[in-house]
Amino acid sequence: MTPTRSNPLHLAAAFASGGLLTLMVHFNGMLAHYGNALFSSWTAHATGTVAGIIVMGLLYRKPEPGQPAKPKAPLWAYMGGMIGAVLVMLTSTAVNSPLALSGTIALGLAGQVIFSLAADFWGLFGFPKRRPQGQDILAIALILGGSALIILVGRAA
Repeated sequence: MTPTRSNPLHLAAAFASGGLLTLMVHFNGMLAHYGNALFSSWTAHATGTVAGIIVMGLLYRKPEPGQPAKPKAPLWAYMGGMIGAVLVMLTSTAVNSPLALSGTIALGLAGQVIFSLAADFWGLFGFPKRRPQGQDILAIALILGGSALIILVGRAA
């Protein structure tokens, strides 16, 4: 069940993740500028793998005897790694184009919102189906309008 009130900690975490996403796209774009998009993706994922192994090594705790085993993740959940690798290559290429960092992030946000509304509509990934409401369509229109301003007006500056 989804809570009806927003938790300020969740809002802060989402806002912080947006800032970190922007830094990630910028850093990967710089790697692609000095190498190429494939180099950028390999470097980002190799670094993440090493960091993940270190964190898992530090935080791993043996399960207590008698504790029920955790269920296995569905097969489609492992697609996140492949999608992430392609995403890094696409954003690394786009950020080094006339879109620049702000246009890449703005269009990425639009794509995320549109895909998430489609996933809600069709009930993808085991979520309940939900029809988009007027406020959802308004949000998409505002995001697309803002993206157009960032890209078209930003290019003219």
